[in-house]
Amino acid sequence: MLMDTIYYTVERLDGDYAYLQKEDEPQAELKCVARALLPAEIVEGSRLLYEMMEYRII
Repeated sequence: MLMDTIYYTVERLDGDYAYLQKEDEPQAELKCVARALLPAEIVEGSRLLYEMMEYRII
């Protein structure tokens, strides 16, 4: 599971947290992630790639 590649969209920013939606599971619950773990330049609607325990903007 750690080596999986997962695509997310930033659905909502709320203070120190971002709520991410898995692109391949739009009905799934949003994932809450501390913004400190994400690239500083994210905005709502940003697409992220999660790979090798890191997030990056695509």
